[in-house]
Amino acid sequence: MFELILMCPEDRIEPLSDALDALDALSVSVEDADAQTDAEQALFGEPGMPPPKDGWQRSRVVALFPTREAAAEAQQLLSVQDFFEGCQVLGLAEVAEQDWVRLTQSQFAPVDITPDFWIVPTWHELPAQAVRSIRLDPGLAFGTGTHPTTRMCLRWIARQGAGGEGAAAFGRVLDYGCGSGILAIGAAKFGAADIDAVDIDTAAVESTALNAQANGVQLRAGLPDKAQGQYQTVLANILATPLRVLAPLLCNHVAPGGHLVLAGILERQADELKEAYAPWVKLEVADTEDGWILMTAAR
Repeated sequence: MFELILMCPEDRIEPLSDALDALDALSVSVEDADAQTDAEQALFGEPGMPPPKDGWQRSRVVALFPTREAAAEAQQLLSVQDFFEGCQVLGLAEVAEQDWVRLTQSQFAPVDITPDFWIVPTWHELPAQAVRSIRLDPGLAFGTGTHPTTRMCLRWIARQGAGGEGAAAFGRVLDYGCGSGILAIGAAKFGAADIDAVDIDTAAVESTALNAQANGVQLRAGLPDKAQGQYQTVLANILATPLRVLAPLLCNHVAPGGHLVLAGILERQADELKEAYAPWVKLEVADTEDGWILMTAAR
């Protein structure tokens, strides 16, 4: 494989990406050329929604080609196009052969949720300070403990279960949009005993069941229709847009006196979530991390 690496201003990203696609690039990625510097720009968006911007003021575009000849031909063809004005070629390089399994594993180290509660991939030893842990490897479903939204939810679970009340601290639990099942498993690790974990993705349902078995906890995994009745604890780490749509459903699942815990929300989306849930509960920001927030309410 060979990479054609380009520098591109924001207003040229779309035509350049379209051209690379037409030239049979295997993939095209766009990243902030100023990442890890004081000039870095944070851009947040949601799947299915228009991006806030096409890219960054200085974007690094990397196109992958199967042969050096294909990459060189693309470079030559692009350089004479009108839309290439303001762009520049940074290089054409062969992609080094790598042990992709080992590389992937190196990107997932143990994650501390609290000083004594850790998420640990199976290829790592448990940290000595880990009183509680979830064994979890990256897979087809979202949730490995590395994303701020997941960490905030797990911190809330740890605080809720810190009193040592076990099942009574959580009551009946619903993890809606469970992904890998990490939140449901976390609740079980802190004593929750009656847990439903549901997702629209059958791969997520399967991952949740397998991960629960690997961690020695009991829960019921299934499609959303498996969620029945009311729960003392309702967890939903999704994204702001589906959370708005799901407001009536999720609130109706919260038992009187129960807790609603929502994540996948950017700081700038707090007011719209408060408004969407106002007919049922009063949402408040309970935690923040890296531009994301955790919102909770009691019914």
